[in-house]
Amino acid sequence: MKTELETCKNCENQFEETFKFCPHCGQQTKEDLTVGVLFYNTISNYFSFDARFFKSFLPLLFKPGYLAKKFIEGKRLLYLHPAQLYLFVSVVFFFLLTTVVVRDQVQDLDTAFKKTRDTPIISDNTVAKAQQALDSVKLDSILLPLKEKGIPGMKAEQVKALDSLIKASNKDTVAETLTFDFDQKKVDSLIAIDASDTEIYSAMGVSDDAGYLTKKFYTQVLKFYKQRNGGQILQAIYDTIPISLFVLLPIFAFILKLLFFKRGHYAHHLVFSFYFFSFLFTVFSLILIVNNFFEVPNWIDWLLVVSTFFYLFVAIKRFYNHGWFLSFIKTGISSFVYLMFVIPIAIIIVGLIGFLFY
Repeated sequence: MKTELETCKNCENQFEETFKFCPHCGQQTKEDLTVGVLFYNTISNYFSFDARFFKSFLPLLFKPGYLAKKFIEGKRLLYLHPAQLYLFVSVVFFFLLTTVVVRDQVQDLDTAFKKTRDTPIISDNTVAKAQQALDSVKLDSILLPLKEKGIPGMKAEQVKALDSLIKASNKDTVAETLTFDFDQKKVDSLIAIDASDTEIYSAMGVSDDAGYLTKKFYTQVLKFYKQRNGGQILQAIYDTIPISLFVLLPIFAFILKLLFFKRGHYAHHLVFSFYFFSFLFTVFSLILIVNNFFEVPNWIDWLLVVSTFFYLFVAIKRFYNHGWFLSFIKTGISSFVYLMFVIPIAIIIVGLIGFLFY
C-alpha cells in the first residue's frame, strides 16, 4: 500500500500525512491560523524563554560554574544559552545604568561646564593668590630661620632683598607652569568675531601638514572649548562601553585559555566567560536597583563587588576540576592581569574614542 505524503509548508520537506508534526522542522502540520493560535504561540514562546531564564537564574547566582559545566556536558536546551543570557542581562544592566546613573551625571556635568563658559571655576586671581600663599609657606620655612639668625657676610637689608628676589623668581616659574598649550585670549577673540575654524586651529598651533588624528583631536578640543559639553563626552564614553565588552569578554576567555591550556577548546573558556560576565552584570544590576530605592551603606556595595572574586574562585574550581590552592592562584592571576592591564588600557581607549567621536 502506497503511503500518502504531505509537504511541510515551513521547510518544504515531505512526510507521511498521518504525522501531526513535521519530523524535519517540528512545525504542526494542520493548524489554521486564528487569533487564538497567534496569541498562544506568542505567549508560549515568551514563557519558554522565561522558563529557561528562571531555571538558569538561581544556578547562575548560587552555583558558580554549574551552568558552564552543564552546557559543556551537552545539556544545552534545559538552560538559557550562555550568549543569550549574557545579552539579556547586559541589556538590562546598561538600561539601569543609563536611567539611574548616567543621565544624572551627564546633566550635572553639562551644568557644571556651562557655568565655566563665562566664569572659570577658579579665576586667575584666585590661583595667583593661592600660589603666592603656598610659596610663602614653603620659602618662609627656609628663609625665616636665615633671616632671624642672619647670613654670615651679609647685612640685614641684603638678606631681605634676597628673600624678595627668590620669591619673585619662584612666582614667575609657577606662572609659567600654569599656562596652556595655546593662547586662550587670542582664541577667545577669534571665536568672538566668528573667525573660521582654520584660523582658530592656526592660533592653537596646528600646522597645515598635521595628520588626521592631530586635526581630529584639535577639532574636538575646539568643539569642547566652545560648547563646554562635558556631559556629551561622558555619554559617548558610556555608549562605547557595551561595544567594548564584546572585545573584553573574549580577552578574558583568552586569559583563561592560557592558564588552563589543556582544559578544552577556546570555546569552552568562552562559555565560562559568558556565564561569569552574566553573573557580574546581574550583581551590578541588583546593586543599582537596591540603591535606587534604599540608602545602602557603601561598605555593603563594596562587599558585594569583592564577593565576585570569590565567586570566580569557586567557579574555576568546579569548572576546571582543579584543587583549591591552584584554583585560587590562577583566579588571582587572571583577575590581576585583567584588572591591572586589560581594563586600564580599555578605559584609555574607550575614553579616547568617546572624546574623538562625541
